[in-house]
Amino acid sequence: MSEAVGEAGGKTRDTDQMGGFAKGLAVIEAFGEGRSSLTIADVARIAGLDRATARRCLLTLVKAGYATSDGRQFELTPRILRLGHTFLAASLPRLIQSTLDQLADSVQESCSASVLDGSEVVYIARAAQHRLMGVGLHPGSRLPAYCTSMGRVLLAALPPDHSRKLLLSTERPALTNHTVTDVDELMKELAKVRAQGYSLIDQEVEIGSRSIAVPVQNIAGRTVAAINIGAHVTRATMDRIMDDYLPNLFKAQDSLHKMLP
Repeated sequence: MSEAVGEAGGKTRDTDQMGGFAKGLAVIEAFGEGRSSLTIADVARIAGLDRATARRCLLTLVKAGYATSDGRQFELTPRILRLGHTFLAASLPRLIQSTLDQLADSVQESCSASVLDGSEVVYIARAAQHRLMGVGLHPGSRLPAYCTSMGRVLLAALPPDHSRKLLLSTERPALTNHTVTDVDELMKELAKVRAQGYSLIDQEVEIGSRSIAVPVQNIAGRTVAAINIGAHVTRATMDRIMDDYLPNLFKAQDSLHKMLP
């Protein structure tokens, strides 16, 4: 009987370990390195499992909300981020913060980074320049995804059918008279964001506030976060947003793409 090292440095037997749990972790890890959509056969091959075991693990993940399926292809959902919350809280913000600070210094405006958690964006890093805008925003703050610049670039990174289902299941109040709440209109916005590579929000969250965001991708090309610049309309003119903010955002995006695992 094989043995492994226990938490106190002693030996543990195979009977002390949960084989099913290990297989489930292997299935989750199969979605790494740019493999965002896999079949049961794909997962079985990559994880080194038989098809029946791979199928049971995938269906368990779907039922728990950690994966979704169209009947053939399986994909992980943003809920999977909860499993890595400790690592995410310690690692991703640390890697992003320096670039975010440089971005804020370059444009002299407040900048933020967030990840998608269900129908909300969760702030993981922030570099504040003006206290009047976004008062109270800090790592851990949450805002709805449907009407925020970072939320829309993160929703646009999902398959369209997934983002539509998410929007349909989300309450979408009009926070201002500029807020887009209709799902069909929001899907058009997401298609536009996907095509142009950024999202521009004009007073949809708060009157007097504009923000522009871009997705952050890791080395494998997977969208792992979003970064934005937010400012008051008196400073954030459309010309300045397009001529100053956006080029600096793309520069920060490229820098992070080369460093994030």
